[in-house]
Amino acid sequence: MKMSGRLNSINDLKEINFGQSVPTHSLLLLHWFANIVDIDRNNVIYLTFDPNNEDYGSHHYGNFEGLLEQRPYGQRYYTVGNLHQDSPRRLPSYVLHPKAEYTGRNRDRIIVRVSDQNTGRQRIHRVYLTQHYGVPEHPGTYDPDHTYEITTNLLREIREFSVENREEHAVAFPNSTTDTPSPNNIHL
Repeated sequence: MKMSGRLNSINDLKEINFGQSVPTHSLLLLHWFANIVDIDRNNVIYLTFDPNNEDYGSHHYGNFEGLLEQRPYGQRYYTVGNLHQDSPRRLPSYVLHPKAEYTGRNRDRIIVRVSDQNTGRQRIHRVYLTQHYGVPEHPGTYDPDHTYEITTNLLREIREFSVENREEHAVAFPNSTTDTPSPNNIHL
């Protein structure tokens, strides 16, 4: 396993050098993901979509380069967030067509390790934020120096951050009328 570390809170997220070494677009993708998954009262995370259908730019991830730990029997990895993949369920427009200030479009991905099952909701065992290398010498591979495990706590904080901004700062979410805000600006 070669990843950079673990992010447990928004304060941990603030420590990442977004815009320099990590695409700021990652914030949009992570915000969307935090609001699309189900988290139960026992902090168990479930997918609300089927990555086998390539929903939201998802597909199987083999972990052939050993970026992440060896997956236990009965689990598999998927990446989510390919903006150019034709998907039955598309990412929201604020992720697909962000403002120019969100750099690094389509380099960032979320990787999930889920229970390998064909029916019912898929339980998520691990969540990672990563990015493709930004140089031609490493086409299609992920950068271990910019791969982070995302905890359930951070996903919950992002959800609360989103709701607080929507309620207290309507300017940040002017078009938001649903439970899942569509931010025009996400800044840490």
